[in-house]
Amino acid sequence: MPDTRRDLPAPSQSEGGGDSRADTLGTSMIARYRGMPDVGRPSVSTSETPPLALRARAGEPHAATSLLRARAGEPSTVASLLRARAGKLPRRAFLLRCAQLGLSASTASLLLGCITKRTPPPTDEAAASAAGPLERELRIFNWSDYIGQTTVADFEREFGVRVSYDTYESNEELLAKLVAGGGGYDIICPTGYIVPLLAEGGMLQPLDHGVLTNWGNLLPLFAEQSGVGGGRYAMPYQWGMTGVAYRTDMVPAAPESWAAFAETALRGRATMMDDGREVLGAMLRWRGHSLNATDPALLEAAKRDALAIKPNLRAYISAAVKGQLISGDIAVAQMYLNDARMARGEESRVAFTVPREGSTLYADYFAIPRDAPNRRAAHAFLNYVLRADVGAAISNEGGGASPNGAALPLLHDPVPPPDAALLARLEFQRDLGAATDLWDRMWTEVKAG
Repeated sequence: MPDTRRDLPAPSQSEGGGDSRADTLGTSMIARYRGMPDVGRPSVSTSETPPLALRARAGEPHAATSLLRARAGEPSTVASLLRARAGKLPRRAFLLRCAQLGLSASTASLLLGCITKRTPPPTDEAAASAAGPLERELRIFNWSDYIGQTTVADFEREFGVRVSYDTYESNEELLAKLVAGGGGYDIICPTGYIVPLLAEGGMLQPLDHGVLTNWGNLLPLFAEQSGVGGGRYAMPYQWGMTGVAYRTDMVPAAPESWAAFAETALRGRATMMDDGREVLGAMLRWRGHSLNATDPALLEAAKRDALAIKPNLRAYISAAVKGQLISGDIAVAQMYLNDARMARGEESRVAFTVPREGSTLYADYFAIPRDAPNRRAAHAFLNYVLRADVGAAISNEGGGASPNGAALPLLHDPVPPPDAALLARLEFQRDLGAATDLWDRMWTEVKAG
């Protein structure tokens, strides 16, 4: 279907873009996508929501691409757990953090024991060869609804490998499995900011690029990401970005700035994500700062901005707001690109834009745990997913944006990689290090305010 939304604004001179061309990425990335049915329209509230792991156990549904987010308050918690390995997080604080995640005391103790036993790998560690006959089985641990319908079956048929495929709902669930021994899995799918933490924690093995003959199909933007080791420990799988989804029939123009959430005309008809990294990150970008800022003064100002906007919001809510945007209950929502694509598939008057101040760019990666029993079969699967036709089928059916450049011509609704103008306004989230607890405190005060 045609997209009538106007082009995204180019970055201002102050943002370093200096390019007067309009950003047209949003036009093609939204049109014509048909995704899975709406996941439901739960009641909304600005009150504290349960940890993601608990919500998943309670049966809260998750759409395929909503799971791309992988970071609903999780970067800080995962980082804190991994830092406990090096003794940087006191035992009492570690156990408290686990309790906040909804983990049992026994699981928390197990995590603490396993993490502290891990030894960081040598900086010059070389990959062992993955050449030779394939093992007869393969175990994959991936996000729910995050693979093509026949991807696994086709691999089994072609390679004669029997695949066990399990799913999870949060990075915490993945982490618990991994540090407890990996559950015997050969492939996992962590979000980008977690990859270096897992690698430094000795939980991943280097990839053997000698057998990954399709690696060249990947877009350099993702294949060469220094933040995840430039492909040493992980392979780009799917990507996306955060922005503003809106109803073209309910707002007079595309929201060009994060300041749109402060407009009183939208009071009660706007939502922001239930994710401290995204909300505070948006406030930081609004004022011209990095969304990975750690300066206490900048974070305090971001908190004040978030509290000033909060009375305007219907709720802090993430993927589930898609149904309200489709129905017209909400006019504007901070949202992941992939959720907006799904909403557009059901309601043509939904559009997506990236505010001129900038936002988050994210990616999920396939990695092989250090203790994987079937590493040759794991490499064969990674190389298989890197094929243009296989990568296209995964994105066509799951709605994610593909990092596979060779797959783009085969996509029903391709999402091109960000051009220079847009990329100048996007940032990957990074581990916050010692500032993790400060970010946690600021977000807690926003939610309670």
